[in-house]
Formats: sequence, C-alpha cells, structure tokens
Amino acid sequence: MTIFDLTGRVAVITGGNGGIGLGIAQALAGQGCNVSIWGRNADKNKAAAASMAGLSGKVDTRVCDVTDPKSVNAAMKATLDTFGRVDGCFANAGIGGGGRRSFVERTEEEWRTMFATNLDGVFHAFQAAARHMTDRANAGDPFGRLVATSSLASIFGTARNEHYAATKAAINALVRALGVELSRHGVTANAILPGWIKSDMTAGIMANEKFVANVMPRIPMRRFGEPSDFGGIAVYLMSKASSYHTADTFVIDGGYTAF
Repeated sequence: MTIFDLTGRVAVITGGNGGIGLGIAQALAGQGCNVSIWGRNADKNKAAAASMAGLSGKVDTRVCDVTDPKSVNAAMKATLDTFGRVDGCFANAGIGGGGRRSFVERTEEEWRTMFATNLDGVFHAFQAAARHMTDRANAGDPFGRLVATSSLASIFGTARNEHYAATKAAINALVRALGVELSRHGVTANAILPGWIKSDMTAGIMANEKFVANVMPRIPMRRFGEPSDFGGIAVYLMSKASSYHTADTFVIDGGYTAF
C-alpha cells in the first residue's frame, strides 16, 4: 500500500462527466477510489462511467442539479446508500459566461444564474458532504476532503466576466474558512485554480486563432492544459499524503501566472 493508495475511499465529483471533473474522476478511480459522478445529463454521466470501466475503483452516477439543495441531498443519500460513506467531495460543476456582455449591461438574471451554479452549488455539495463527514468523525472515523474548482479569474481581472470571477473568488474564501472550521474533524478544504484548459467550456474561445496567438506565448509550457493534468493534484488531495494541507489554493496553469 502506497501513500497515494485510495482503496476503500469514496469521492463525489460534481460535474464529473466531462472536462476537469472527468479527469479528476478517472485519476481517483485509477488509484482504487470509488467515485460517484454527479451531473445533470444522464447520457453524459453514462459515457463518463463507460470511459472508466477498466479502472480499479467502482463508478456510480447520479443525475443531480447542484443549484437545487433537494437534488444534492437526494444524490448524497443515494451515494451513501451505494457506498456506505463519502470521504471526498470535489465541487467542480460550474458554468462560464465571459465576453458576451459588459458589466453595465449585466442582467440580474445572468448574475443570479452564475451564482446559483458556481457558488450556491458548491455550498450545497460541501454542506451535504461536511454534514456526513463531521457525523462520521464524531463516531470515531475522522477523514474528509473538500475540494472546489476555482479559476485564475479569482485573482486576475477578467473583462466582461465579473460575475464568474466573483463566484470563484468567493470559493477561495470559502475553502479558507472551512479549512479552519473543519480541521478538528479531520476534514481539509482546498481549491484548485486551473489556467487555460481544453474542455467543452473553453472549446469556442480556443478555436479562435487570435485568442490562441495572444495567449499561447504567455504559457511557459507552450500548451493548453488537459483534464488529465488535474489527476495528480486530485489524488494527492484525496490521499493521506495531504492530511496536514488545508485552506490552500492550488494554481495549475503551466506557469501562466508566473510569467
């Protein structure tokens, strides 16, 4: 057994049916972790599970809308009924919305919709997971991992994307607060800040030659990130290796912020 062996652990990944979420789910399952993929699209969930068929961890999928606490609580109950425990919650589900409208033209509906998914969705998932983790800790089994997918938009100014940036900055503050509050229960809380990563969310802008010509020279690695680039950090955060590492924000961006 290695320090990164996740056999017997169980992790929930919201938005785990594609992009970074799927990269995380695949890496965890590859180390023996049982995973429950929560997503709104049943067909996408099924395809994600099929892509992980040969891995050592078991895969469960749940149709879940993270904006709805009832949906989240039902998914958590079903996951606990299936696996008996949840050791990690990767709150990864999110939406983008940059470049379409200036701040002064931002509609109330766009603002609320962004926060409902990107921030409220994290709150709902983390609260359901933390409730179970703290109950388990009080019963003598302290272990929990809360990991949120944030963004470089939380630390950089991003024009026409202030609503998205605000949700991600709030996530950074949330994990710091939870890292302090939940440590006594053996629960850590951290955030991952991806750089420019290939996914359905970024497919449109990455097909823009002008965008690529401007951004690629600013990435020291000279490539866009892949979902698989998040496997290592996910396994580390899920494992006992990170037991003393909490309230942190991990920048995974190929050196973009350093250059």
